[in-house]
Amino acid sequence: MGSSAKKKKDKKKDFQKPKLKVGKARPKPANFTDTSFKSKAIVLNQQSITTVAPSATSQFAHHISLLTSRTDSQRRDSLSYLTTAITTKPTNAPLPQPVSVLLPKLLPLTLDISNGVRLQLLKLLRALPPKDIEDHIGNVLLWTRAGVTNLAAEIRSSTMDMLAWALDCAGDALVSCAGGWVKTLKALIIMQGWPMESSPQAWSSTKTTFGKPGSDGKALAKSLTTMAAFLEAGLHDRRQEPGMQLMNWGWPLNHVEQHMISQRSNCFAYLNLFGPPPDEESQIYEDRGDRQRVFANRFQKPIELGLEAAKQGGGDVGRASARVQKAIKDGMKDFDGLD
Repeated sequence: MGSSAKKKKDKKKDFQKPKLKVGKARPKPANFTDTSFKSKAIVLNQQSITTVAPSATSQFAHHISLLTSRTDSQRRDSLSYLTTAITTKPTNAPLPQPVSVLLPKLLPLTLDISNGVRLQLLKLLRALPPKDIEDHIGNVLLWTRAGVTNLAAEIRSSTMDMLAWALDCAGDALVSCAGGWVKTLKALIIMQGWPMESSPQAWSSTKTTFGKPGSDGKALAKSLTTMAAFLEAGLHDRRQEPGMQLMNWGWPLNHVEQHMISQRSNCFAYLNLFGPPPDEESQIYEDRGDRQRVFANRFQKPIELGLEAAKQGGGDVGRASARVQKAIKDGMKDFDGLD
């Protein structure tokens, strides 16, 4: 009982007002801070002031590290800084960081959820020297295929622009790298919603709309245009293009181009001397005839059926489909059909 009375007495203290007496100051609270002192200066210990700004190389490396920031605005701003630093450098000056360091940081942003980040990434990739992209086209293609088969329609559309950029930079290397021909064709067909089987049952069970008004029709036209560029890079004979004709050396210098030193960094990669046994999809098809054979056996019929259905929509989709058909016709006109 005594303990209970003591608790009640302690609680009453919190609500009792102090009695003020004449001539005595008000009692100070427990958390009182004395501010009555006066000082002419405030001294900060260990203060460091420097007039030397960080170098452009260190700032460039700092913004590369910010590409993994959680905020999309920070990632976009860092990409914008890197783009400006690359485009404004002197013509013959090297990049602040080599492409082999930049691409592993940039390529994961292909699947970024922010549309602004993906647009800025494409601007930065276009600012890179095209000749430096060829040696890393395999890594570029891995992220491109991941974006082509992504569930988000915006990411698929952005990846089409990235694939078009890669074709402009190194189209020959792209279609002839490991998995660059078969896997990319499969990804493009899956993106259109076309079945791989050419049987009528497969097409009747697949519900695909073409030429829908709005963004869907524009996205389909963009993907078909990119497919046409990809087929032109893989099926067309580059020697027939202006500036690509073989020089006529004359006797006794016959077939000189076949005996010159290759400009590829790994010209014997197609032999696969030290790698695991590849399957058909991961195979390297450097020869145009091999690409024609694989295309005729596996992809030509499904693509032609899909193009016939797409042309019925007309408009931009119909024109893009006609371009794909022309690319197939011109690329396969000299194919003899022999394995």
